[in-house]
Amino acid sequence: MTTAPISAIVFDVNETLSDMSPMGVRFAEVGAPPELAKLWFASLLRDGFALAASGDNRGFAEIGVDVLRQLFTGIRLDHSLDSAVEHVMGGLSELGVHPDVPGGIRGLAAAGFRLVTLSNGSARIAGKLLDDAGIRESFEALLSVEDAPAWKPARASYEYAAGASGVDPARMMLVAVHPWDIHGAARAGLQTAWLNRARGNYPDHFEAPDVTITALTELPGALASRTDG
Repeated sequence: MTTAPISAIVFDVNETLSDMSPMGVRFAEVGAPPELAKLWFASLLRDGFALAASGDNRGFAEIGVDVLRQLFTGIRLDHSLDSAVEHVMGGLSELGVHPDVPGGIRGLAAAGFRLVTLSNGSARIAGKLLDDAGIRESFEALLSVEDAPAWKPARASYEYAAGASGVDPARMMLVAVHPWDIHGAARAGLQTAWLNRARGNYPDHFEAPDVTITALTELPGALASRTDG
């Protein structure tokens, strides 16, 4: 476990900060099964990871549109295909944050941590999300893998965030709900905090997080305890 003093905290955005559950409603509104939203997001990530593994980097929205078109094949939609795809993709910019996010972010900012985001999605979407939540001013930078060599969890994505922030990776902590993101950051030398909102079991095949919390509001206290110890 790395215990160097933390200078900056970098946050995943999709599902970690943003509540993506309303995306199911978007699918239902075009006549598709709402549960298809989870398959869509998982398939989008799969294709992004595959491109990263092969040395390529494509935009989140570009992949998302292509995956939607594939998933909608054979489904009798209430909209034209183009309209349905546009409606679902538009839902990304209307998402809100989880209830624990504003308090957690303000607590970390008050404790003196530098805060940035690192998303596989766009910085524009992250900016609107945080603006709407009233916490944009707590973040010094909104970073996206669109400007990095590869998607997370490739090592180069975390190195990009550390370099852009001017922070040694060992003094940066990633906060994410996704174990694959925690593993990637740990392998790149970052400290990690797993946000286990679902209260599930962490996979044994991934490198374990340094800190585990069930709500972001717990992180300021957890980090203070590590310092006091």
